[in-house]
Parts: sequence; C-alpha cells; structure tokens
Amino acid sequence: MAKKKYYVVWSGHKKGVFSSWDKCKKQIDGYQGAQYKAFADKTEAQLAYNKNYLAYKGKNTKKPTLTAAEKEKFGKPNLESISVDAACSGNPGRMEYRGVLTHNKQQIFIEGPYKRGTNNIGEFLALVHGLALLKSKNKEDIPIYSDSKIAMSWVRKKQCRTNLVFDPSNKDLLDLIKRAEKWLNQNSFKNPILKWETKAWGEIPADFGRK
Repeated sequence: MAKKKYYVVWSGHKKGVFSSWDKCKKQIDGYQGAQYKAFADKTEAQLAYNKNYLAYKGKNTKKPTLTAAEKEKFGKPNLESISVDAACSGNPGRMEYRGVLTHNKQQIFIEGPYKRGTNNIGEFLALVHGLALLKSKNKEDIPIYSDSKIAMSWVRKKQCRTNLVFDPSNKDLLDLIKRAEKWLNQNSFKNPILKWETKAWGEIPADFGRK
C-alpha cells in the first residue's frame, strides 16, 4: 500500500495543503504557472506552505520525516538562546520578521510588514537585528537559532545576496538591508549562530504559525 502524501499548492486556483493528488490536481489543472509539490507528511507540508516554492524547488520532499533514533543524533536545542524567523506572503510579498526567547516564545522584537520582501531577506534581517540587540545588552554569549541556511550564509558573508529589484514601495526595506550590511561590516560579534533542526525539533519557536 502506497504511503499517503500531502500536496502543497503555492500558486493555483486555490492555495493550501491538500490530502490527495486528486484534490491537488483540481487546483493546478489549466492554471498557468502553477506551483506545487508533494510531501511525505502533513507537518512538513504545512511548514512548506508558510514559506515559498523556490525554497523547495528541485528538492526531494517525499522522504519520510526522521525516526526517533535519527532525531536523537541532533540532541536537543539550547533553550538559553533566542530564535528568529520571518513570514512572507508571496515572493516578493508582504514580509515581517521577529525574535523570541527560545524557552518560552516570549517575543522580544518584531518588525514589518514591509512591502515586496522575501522570506530570505526577512530571515537575514532577523539575524542581524538579534545580533545587534544582544551586543547592545552585552549578552554576546547567547546563541541565536535560525532555520534558514541561506540567511546564516548571508550573515557570514556580511551581505544580503538578494536580487530584489528597487521599487518605490520597497525603498524602506532596501534601506534597512543596507543598514544591516553596514552593521555587520562595522561590528564584530561572538554569539553562536545555530541551525534550528526543524525535522528533529519541530517548528522554530519564532515561527509565525500561519499554517
């Protein structure tokens, strides 16, 4: 018996997470530029729907989630930390980001929404915001968790490597990106930036929960 799959439709007659191929097919048939993908379980599909199609394009998303033994290899997250995340409706679209205390999800900052942003930009800005906040409070031993490898890479390179085109409606966001890059180039930090292992630990505490 074939294992049940879940289907995410980012662009179609109706967007959402669907529990069968037939239901998914109805949303993409005859829809120009439809964006959809199959996932091995519902949690993974819901996580993907809150992000964007480009983050999953070309990836094998049909593999089942980790077993208990596989999860053990990741250990447990350091709860004495902060976690950051972003949410974006569209690519580009309405974007916002925030940071929370990992152990209790208490929000410590939130910014946005910004017009014509992307999820990766939001993740990058959230990391820089978190680093600057911790440095201002002399808490450079506190780790920061992110579930975005791309944003973590941009921070290491001190550059937001986006191809977002200038538009009068997103000038404030592009100015904020320049400020973040300037901060990275003019400041040092010691805070460990750690990858949040979603498959092993579930949603990052800063997740906006818009599934």
